Order: sequence, then structure tokens, then C-alpha cells
Amino acid sequence: MTTPALDVSGLTVRHGDVLAVDGLDLRIGRGETVALLGPNGAGKSSTVSAALGLVRPAAGGVRVLGRAPADAVRAGCVGAMLQHGGLPTEARVGEVLHLVRRSYPDPWPPDDLVATTGIDGLLGRPVEALSGGQRQRVLLALALAGQPPLLLLDEPTSAMDVEGRRAFWVTMRALAARGTTVVFATHHLEEADAVADRVVVLAGGRLVADGSSAAVRSAVSGRSVRLTAERLPDDLPGVTAVTRQGAVATLATADVEATLRALLDHRVPLTDLEVRGASLEDAVLTLTTGAAR
Repeated sequence: MTTPALDVSGLTVRHGDVLAVDGLDLRIGRGETVALLGPNGAGKSSTVSAALGLVRPAAGGVRVLGRAPADAVRAGCVGAMLQHGGLPTEARVGEVLHLVRRSYPDPWPPDDLVATTGIDGLLGRPVEALSGGQRQRVLLALALAGQPPLLLLDEPTSAMDVEGRRAFWVTMRALAARGTTVVFATHHLEEADAVADRVVVLAGGRLVADGSSAAVRSAVSGRSVRLTAERLPDDLPGVTAVTRQGAVATLATADVEATLRALLDHRVPLTDLEVRGASLEDAVLTLTTGAAR
């Protein structure tokens, strides 16, 4: 049986009196792209920190490619981008990259690494002169410098604009195609929906959902009906909530067929009609709110 990239067993992490991770069990296979989702305080960052050996678990533990986290990091098996990752000051990007690459026995060839991460125009720039998005790309290059088989990312695109985020995920897909395991925590649910093979939803330090994005969405019942209508009948069957943006109404409904039939019976024109299933955002909100209760 192949050793998993990440094996979390009964992981419990405390920060003082705060229970950040509560007996979490999670296994991630090699080559998977996995999104960790959930609200602030769900335990995403604490789980990533435990996988990097940065926090000591109160109970349980983590194995990274069959090793203790600290051993895996020392062996160059793990690359990481953390929310508050820093760069040395009073240095140029190329100097920092050269220094980090020298710490690995088999570093990523520099020209390919620079091209892959899109930092070719930044090598001569002082670290202090980088924008937020540029810093993230440089941090990615440093995380990949040792050609790690596992990449752990905590809110990796938080400082990037739309174009930067798109380019970043093109890079992630290319890495996944090479066999790199990518685990990322994010609040950008559209990224998780588009990129991840698997979605893991945490709430209160516990796992509340684990599967493909489609499977997580399908676990939440209900659909939405969107149409242009100045007026709507009261008490439409199945409708649980109505929101408006001008003349456009969105009806959350537990019975879409009954809702549409009632609209037709009341001779409401179905102008610009659109019926949608639950989005990943809807599903995560429902799952995490239910877990909190």
C-alpha cells in the first residue's frame, strides 16, 4: 500500500485554552489537490502548522510521507507558503532564491523554477520593493526550491489580484500534473471549486465534509430560482427565502418543481429564468453553521 502524502490521526491542537483542532482524522494520497475550507477558527491553519511541525499536538499526530513532520521538512519533502511568511530584508530576490536553493541536495533547476513561478522579471529587485502579489510568487518559488513532493499552502492568493490568482492556479495545475501533492487552505471558494480534486470542510476543529466539490454541494438540499419579476405571489410553495436586486428576484426553494408550477399558475412571466443547485459557498456555509450549532 502506498504511503499517503499526509496522514492525520486523532490530531488535537490547543492554543492556550482554545481548542483549535479536535481529534481530526484525515488521509491525503499522493498526487491529490485538496482544499481545506471553513470559517476563521475552523482549524485549517493549525492543521497545516502541525503538518509542518510548527506546533506540538496535545494528542494524536501527523505523518508526512511516512515521516515525522520535522524529519520530512529537514529532508526537503515539504514546501510551504504560510499566511504570514516573511522574506529577508536588504536583499534582492535572486540572492534569496540562490541561498534557499543551496540548502537542498537536489534543488529545482533555476531557469525552470523561475519560469514556472513567473518571477523572471523580479530577480534583481530588492525584496522591500515587491508588491503583495509579487511577494506571494517569490514565496512560492522558495517553497518549490527543493522540488518537494508535498506543497502546503495557507491562503496563498490572499494578496493577489484576479490575474495573479489565475496565473497562480495555472502553476498549481501544472505541478499537480507532475505528481506534486497540493494541500491549500483558502477562503476563495471559487478557487477550491475550480481547482481541487477534493474538498475537506472543517468547523470547530472537526471534519464536517470530505469529498469532491460536487459531492459536498449535493449534500446540501435546495436550489435557487432566479428570474426578472416586479412582483411575486406571497407564500410560494417550497420557498424559504427571497432576495432582490432591483427587478431580479432570487428564490431559495426546497421544492423547485412546486415553486415553478405556482409561478406558472399565477401567470408570472418566467423572464430570464435560471435554476441553480447549491453553490460550494452555500454548502460550506450550511455545513459549518450546522456544525457550530
